[in-house]
Amino acid sequence: MADVLTPEQRRLNMSRIRGKDTKPELILRKGLHAAGFRYRLHAKDLPGRPDMVFTRFRAVIMVHGCFWHGHSCPMFKLPTTRREFWVAKIAGNQQRDEQALMRLATASWRVLTVWECSLKGPARLPRPEVFAHCAGFLRSDTATAGIEGVWSQRPYEALAGPSLAGSTVRRSDQLRSSAGPSKDDI
Repeated sequence: MADVLTPEQRRLNMSRIRGKDTKPELILRKGLHAAGFRYRLHAKDLPGRPDMVFTRFRAVIMVHGCFWHGHSCPMFKLPTTRREFWVAKIAGNQQRDEQALMRLATASWRVLTVWECSLKGPARLPRPEVFAHCAGFLRSDTATAGIEGVWSQRPYEALAGPSLAGSTVRRSDQLRSSAGPSKDDI
């Protein structure tokens, strides 16, 4: 399907999309601050400029937009116009994400990736559940983890990068239930 906007309108729309202080990021920041967590924002001295840095826990949280970081969820749809540009752009973003994750791990930082689909859209998780899992990650010794929407039926999946572990670890005991997470899950 052809774009319904003119190239000038599309350019204007795309230029207004922010890289910082996005709605999912603000939701997460507000919830974690209310839970008593204090953090630095967009630390320029760390690889990948993490959205939130929890120095006390030696942990960072990256809030990734599903489109911009090429998440394998229904919220990501590759544009049909200028397809080659978008494939290269998103692949570059993913490569930068992977390099930042490796550099953070090498520097002994723990990384939690929270995907936009876990906080927005039809597959979103209840916010208190997302906040509880973030708090659980911060208090744990888990090296890398991720939170994504329930579209996949595996919302809490450890993100195991190629240099960090051999395979992805699925935590099926933490699948979303009507009762929510138990105290042992967080």
